[in-house]
Amino acid sequence: MKIAVLSGKGGTGKTLVSVNLAAVAREAIYMDCDVEEPNGHLFFRPKNIKTEKVSVRIPYADETLCNGCRKCLDFCKFNALAFIINKPIVFDDVCHSCGGCVLLCPQKALSEREKIIGEVQRGVSENVAVITGILNTGETSGIPVIKKLLNDVPAEADLIFIDCPPGSACIVIESIKDADYCILVAEPTLFGVHNLNMVHELIRLFDKPHGVVLNKCLEGENPAEKFCMEKGIQILARIPFDKELGKLNSDALIAARENQRYRELFFSLLQTVTKEVGYETVTNP
Repeated sequence: MKIAVLSGKGGTGKTLVSVNLAAVAREAIYMDCDVEEPNGHLFFRPKNIKTEKVSVRIPYADETLCNGCRKCLDFCKFNALAFIINKPIVFDDVCHSCGGCVLLCPQKALSEREKIIGEVQRGVSENVAVITGILNTGETSGIPVIKKLLNDVPAEADLIFIDCPPGSACIVIESIKDADYCILVAEPTLFGVHNLNMVHELIRLFDKPHGVVLNKCLEGENPAEKFCMEKGIQILARIPFDKELGKLNSDALIAARENQRYRELFFSLLQTVTKEVGYETVTNP
């Protein structure tokens, strides 16, 4: 079962929730798809790390074969090709690696080469297999790295937690498309409601079963809670605005491994989510 954890912006508590859920499971895979700024590994501190590079195929132009027909330029909708001083130029940074220009070139002047854009790291932290996607600085799209993460999941994997990128862009869509359940993490502010509404609309487009975790809860009115009640969205758990939790998190410690109260909270959340999709998890809080 794949459980995706997402939020409308960074800093809401998405990694806090996904890391602690994986920690309280009997066995789990934690998959960090926030490839631009992955930080789950800072909490897990995985051992026996193995690294695999991720590459995409980029067109390469042979000037000696090109006759200047410019069919490749007309085809490319991303303006990744140009013809300057009778020479074909490829702009790697905006190429989407579709391969269409190579297939279309009548002179076979275009071929493809591998370009490394990031890597995937795999390690182990107690009961959790930690898989982290890392996009190289300056690359425009993390989708190939996310695809590599999701496509290489072991067939015997039982419980997978996907720490999604923040927001609702293409990389988020790629992260949740095969998820069995989505947890939306929200803050108790009007701005938090705006971001919650954004990801909620995305989840509804994909018709994914979902619920909300309210983080940083204080006494008094909670706009995010009011939004959930008005929209009929299930509130899965409420995490208090707590100094002890904040200190554990800032020290890159997993709260569920350090504090029994939070172990019980996240175990209860895990039980709630797994029962929602008819999956029974067995472990001891």
